[in-house]
Amino acid sequence: MTDTETLAREKTAAFLKERYGEGFAIPDALMNPVLPVLLSHRSVRAFADKPVPEGLLETIVAAGQSASTSSNLQLWSVVAIEDKARKDYLSELAGGQKHIRDCPLFLVWLAAGSRVARAAEAQGVTAEGLDYVEAVMLAVVDAALAAQNAVVAIESLGLGITYIGGIRNQMDKVAQELRLPPYVFPCFGMCVGWPGESVAASVKPRLPQTAVLHRETYTIEQQAQPVAAYDATLTEFQNRVGMKPVGWQPTIVRRMQTRESLTGRHRLREILEGMGYLMK
Repeated sequence: MTDTETLAREKTAAFLKERYGEGFAIPDALMNPVLPVLLSHRSVRAFADKPVPEGLLETIVAAGQSASTSSNLQLWSVVAIEDKARKDYLSELAGGQKHIRDCPLFLVWLAAGSRVARAAEAQGVTAEGLDYVEAVMLAVVDAALAAQNAVVAIESLGLGITYIGGIRNQMDKVAQELRLPPYVFPCFGMCVGWPGESVAASVKPRLPQTAVLHRETYTIEQQAQPVAAYDATLTEFQNRVGMKPVGWQPTIVRRMQTRESLTGRHRLREILEGMGYLMK
C-alpha cells in the first residue's frame, strides 16, 4: 500500500466516524481517491478574500455537463455571478445571507426548458410536454445532478461551497434580475470560494443508514430508533460546534410546520405558471 493510499484510507475512516460514529468502514477493495472528497463534504459559509482560480468556472461546468441527463434533454443552465452589487441584491432576496455577498463566485442553477420551446417553435410544432409537472421534475433533477457533479469537482480542488435554497424565497424577482426567459426558473444558488481560516473542519453527522437504506421494499417501522438516536447525536454535535442544541426532529418539523415557515416558497406554483409552466 502506498503512502497516498494509506492517507486516503485514514482520512476516509475519520470522515466516516464523523458521519456515523464508530463501527462503519468501507472495505479495502472499494477504497479510491474519490471517496474522501465525497465523505468530507461540509457547507462553507465563510470565505477567504481570494479569487477563485482561473478556469475554475469552465472546469466545473464541464463536470456538471458530464452528469446524467434524462433523454439527453439537458434541461439546465447556470448563471455565474461575480458582480458585487448583484450578489448584494440576490443576498437580500434570499433572506440576507451574508455568505452570498462574501463569496467570490455565486452560481444560480436553473431548470431550463426554453431550448425545447425554441426548438419546437423553429420546427413549427408545439412542445405540449412542457405544460406538465413532469417537465418541471425533469429540469430540476437535471439541474441538481449537474450541480452536485460540480460540487465534487470544486471540493476536489480544495475549495468549498454552500447551497442556497433561499434563492427560491422570491423566485420571480430573481428571475427578473437574471433576465430569465419563459420556461426557465432558478432552482437554488451556490456560494463558491476558498474556505476562510475560521471555518470549522467538522463534518456534520447524518442519519444512520438504517433510517435511509431499505432493501426490496420501504419499511417505516425500522426508522423510529435510528431517528431518535440521530436526534441525540445531532444535539451533541450542535453543542460542540456552538450551535443551538435543538436536535433534528424539532428542526425539520418547524421548517415545514406552516405556510410562513416556507419563507415565501408557498408561491412557487403560481410563479412557475407565470413563467410558462402550466403544471398540468
